[in-house]
Amino acid sequence: MVIIPVRCFTCGAVIGDKWEAFVEGVKLGKDPGKVLDELGVKRYCCRRMFISHLDLIEELVMYSRKV
Repeated sequence: MVIIPVRCFTCGAVIGDKWEAFVEGVKLGKDPGKVLDELGVKRYCCRRMFISHLDLIEELVMYSRKV
């Protein structure tokens, strides 16, 4: 479960479908810039969406109400 925007806030390009491939590439030890190049993310506004995203969902789930 991830909270990554589906589209870039600035240009509106679809980026949400590339998040998992980006995370996997970075986990394998690849440079984040090169992973984005491989995924075809060229615009700097889209690239910042990946680079600046903090995946906090796992931490936030602990504070959700249980019914």
